[in-house]
Formats: sequence, C-alpha cells, structure tokens
Amino acid sequence: MKTVLITGISRGIGKALAQKFLRSGYFVIGTSTSGKCDLADLNLVVFQLDLKKKESIDACVEEIHNLDKKIDILINNAGVWIDPDTGPDINIDLLRQTLEVNLIGPIDFTQKILSLINKDGHIVNISSRQGSLGHASNTTDPSYRISKAALNMFTRILSIHLDGTIIVSSVHPGWVRTDMGGKSAAMSPEEAARYIYDLAISKPETGQFWFKGEKFPW
Repeated sequence: MKTVLITGISRGIGKALAQKFLRSGYFVIGTSTSGKCDLADLNLVVFQLDLKKKESIDACVEEIHNLDKKIDILINNAGVWIDPDTGPDINIDLLRQTLEVNLIGPIDFTQKILSLINKDGHIVNISSRQGSLGHASNTTDPSYRISKAALNMFTRILSIHLDGTIIVSSVHPGWVRTDMGGKSAAMSPEEAARYIYDLAISKPETGQFWFKGEKFPW
C-alpha cells in the first residue's frame, strides 16, 4: 500500500484529496491546525500541524517519523489568504503572517520530512495562478501573490537539488469553491482534487508548474 502525506485536510481541496486517495487504496497521513478532521478511515491518520509555529512543525514531523512509513507522495496543500489583503499597498504584518504559512512553514516541513520520501516519490506544492508572473495584471492580493510566487521558486530550487530522484511540481488548482475561493468559483473541490491526484500519481517533468495536466506559465 502506497502512502500520501497531505497537509490541510480538514476542508476544501485537502479534504477532497484525502477522500480521493483513500478511495484509490492509499494510506493517508493528513494534517490540520486542530489535529482533527471529520473523515474516518482505517487507512487515515491525522496529526496537528500549525505551519506558523516551528514547535508544531517539529512535533508533527516527529509523529510522522514514529509511524515508520515511507512516503510516496507529499502534497503541501495547507495555505491561507488573510483578509484584508486587498492592496495596492502591502501590509507588512499580513505579508509576514502569509509567508509563514504559505512559504516558510512548508519549506521547513518539507525539508524535515524529506528523508522519509521514497526516491521515486513526488512532492506537489499547491500554488496558484495568483503566483504566476505571467498573470500579474493588477495589485489585488499582494501578500498571497508574493507567497505563491516564492513557493514556485522553492519548487524549482528543490527540483534542481533533488536532481530527478524525487519529482517536484507546483500546481494551480483552479478557482475552487472553498472558504478561500468563495461560493461563485468555477470548480468544485472534488474536480480540483481529481486533476491534482492525476498529476501526483504520474511521473511528469520535474520542476514545472501545472494546471489540469498542462504546463502553466510561471
């Protein structure tokens, strides 16, 4: 049985991803800020993880190490958009908070869990079109945009560092009906999860940015 580690599974895309992988026969290691999730399955374990706090990251990593399982897929899904990130001026306090969750925490967590990932594994960073320089046409959501653009650079740097032993991908999930995306968004969490799942289980070119299985502009 293969194992996937997904951060942020209590709702939205993360929850839909956990359900998709469970239905497909994976053992799922999930995280949430509370350590709880309303999913129940013999092949699911959930740990508490607050990406803003180093001590929480360290504790979660230790619990995952104690499972004594190798990981086939890591999906860095947990992230935040903090209101009112409206721009054009950048609120420095908001930027710091956003970077902790969307960039610094995932980098710290990934590096500390890296030894558990199988050499033919796949690391998937959930990014956003908002982090694409090619799609930067207005000044809204500056802290969120900056965090996701930086996460994309982490994808490239890590892919070079791992030199093809582990595939590293960024993914734009689409405009999804979640707490962050809103009720008028075009895609359901389940549809977004299906595209992310298909990419995660495949062997795409490492160090690339994807949307619905196609390369997306950086």
